[in-house]
Amino acid sequence: MADFLLLVLHDRDEAEELARGLRAAGWAPCAVHKDLLAGEDDAEDADWVVEVATAPGGAPAHTRRAELEALLEPRDGFVTD
Repeated sequence: MADFLLLVLHDRDEAEELARGLRAAGWAPCAVHKDLLAGEDDAEDADWVVEVATAPGGAPAHTRRAELEALLEPRDGFVTD
């Protein structure tokens, strides 16, 4: 299992907004970057990801994966590691 989770979104503004909210709630590091996921070969189709390693209180992010998935569902995003 990876030490971090990637929260994948199609829109940069949504990714940055989500990252700000997660940081304010105590998640870390919440770094936003563009990423070509496996199987993608066109930079224009790259998604935006928010990298999360630690949940509030210091637990590994993967222990609260379901919570992150619920945040992404209405945004048409998903979680991967």
